[in-house]
Amino acid sequence: MDKKAIVFDISGTLLKRCRAVKNMKTGEISEEISSLDIVDQIKDTALVVLQADIKKCLLLAPPEKRLYDFLKKYNIKMDISYSSSDIDYELLPRLKGSNVTLDEFHETARYLSKKNNFIQLCSGSAFILNTANNEIEYIITAGGKVFPNVSKVIETLKGRGIKTFIASGDRAKSLKEFAEIIDLPMENVFETADTKRKAEIVKDLKDEYKVMMVGNGPNDILAFKKADLAVLTLEQQEKVSQKVFDSADIVINKIIEVLDIDF
Repeated sequence: MDKKAIVFDISGTLLKRCRAVKNMKTGEISEEISSLDIVDQIKDTALVVLQADIKKCLLLAPPEKRLYDFLKKYNIKMDISYSSSDIDYELLPRLKGSNVTLDEFHETARYLSKKNNFIQLCSGSAFILNTANNEIEYIITAGGKVFPNVSKVIETLKGRGIKTFIASGDRAKSLKEFAEIIDLPMENVFETADTKRKAEIVKDLKDEYKVMMVGNGPNDILAFKKADLAVLTLEQQEKVSQKVFDSADIVINKIIEVLDIDF
């Protein structure tokens, strides 16, 4: 097959990620803990992404307002980005008994902004829901900056006739902003793609292309397995589990190294 395509994850792959994760039980906020690792370690949990702009929506809302009331009043959409088990039910009713307020999201956003002065793009806000007891266990705000040479990689691949796509579990609007930064048309962007959706995207593209998948975490494993070539990038410089290493065909340290791969 002569036609080739590359599917990129974003956060940690094309975007130098930073985050603030608040443990609701202890009140502690950490930059180091991985939301995906939390979901992997705690049974019946899901990483839920709020499709709301932090600066234009969340931060302008009263901090004392309950999350449930805010989501219901403004009909804010939520998407499951990653989960430890299959979840096929409506999320909002599960939050009705929660006393979590928007102040928790305000706090993580302030923390993230204070600790990281390089943020170019705000990926959004999310929370980790324990679906066994309907409790929100962690609040997350994330952002980042495009890694060096990403635009060069996209432009070079385009010049080689290789189609490039991005598939990410991040907030839809932040994906649009990211695509504009790297000059990628929106028709090449798959919005808020969870683990299974990424695998489906790769599988569907294989009907027309030879496909490389480039990612950096456990939410890319299923897509790695479907791809003709699976590439793990370590540019984020975070600990990567053995199962992610085992699912990759090639490991690179910088995204620019994608250009040296013959596939």
